[in-house]
Amino acid sequence: MNKTIEELANRWLKRKPDGLSAPENRVLQSTLERTTISKDTNKAVAFHQTFGDRLADTIARIGGSWSFILTFIAFLILWTAGNVWLLTRDAFDPYPFIFLNLVLSMVAALQAPVIMMAQNRQTERDRIDAAHDYEVNLKAEIEIMALHEKLDELRHSQIIGMRDEIARLAEQVKRIDEILSKQRTRP
Repeated sequence: MNKTIEELANRWLKRKPDGLSAPENRVLQSTLERTTISKDTNKAVAFHQTFGDRLADTIARIGGSWSFILTFIAFLILWTAGNVWLLTRDAFDPYPFIFLNLVLSMVAALQAPVIMMAQNRQTERDRIDAAHDYEVNLKAEIEIMALHEKLDELRHSQIIGMRDEIARLAEQVKRIDEILSKQRTRP
């Protein structure tokens, strides 16, 4: 195997080292050092999350679930039923449910930006995962090319060895033929 990043870059990536990106340099360096490049990106992301990030993710996870939707529908049914039928005289939010409308507007006003923050963080995680996948795929591709080179060299050396063996066997057949020819000519 080649000994420098420059040789690897020229050989497998067909580029000069100064034209390589940081991930490509890391991949070539790990190839030279024969180390793994894969890592758990979830741990790295989780390590840098703040309390607010985790809270937003939790709210988004709960707010986007069927259990939340079904619970909220049950709450709306109880609210309207309680104010229309059960509390007809002393309803604290009579029809057209203005207070309920205010509550729903406040929930939506708070929930939407929190969900957007969680989506932005998910997008950043996806970018990190995609960059990591690129590095792992590039390293796998380079390793496969190196294996192909080794197999080609091995096959070539076997062919050379077989050619030498065939030449040696042909020489022996020729000598045996000469010996047999001499024996046939003797009286």
